[in-house]
Amino acid sequence: MARLWSLALALSALLAAAGQRWPAPLPLQPALVWLLVLVPPLALGLWLLTHWSLPDPDRGESNV
Repeated sequence: MARLWSLALALSALLAAAGQRWPAPLPLQPALVWLLVLVPPLALGLWLLTHWSLPDPDRGESNV
């Protein structure tokens, strides 16, 4: 987990440094912004729905 977090932090630092050197601001594209904001949580939710399972009541697992 620490490696993944470190990689994300390094990528963020590189993007921030590149953004300071960019000659002109990029045009805002609302469709792309919505895509980047909505797709990761929806993908995570879909993955959870497909991989999540409830305990089997016949195995005597507790609900507590």
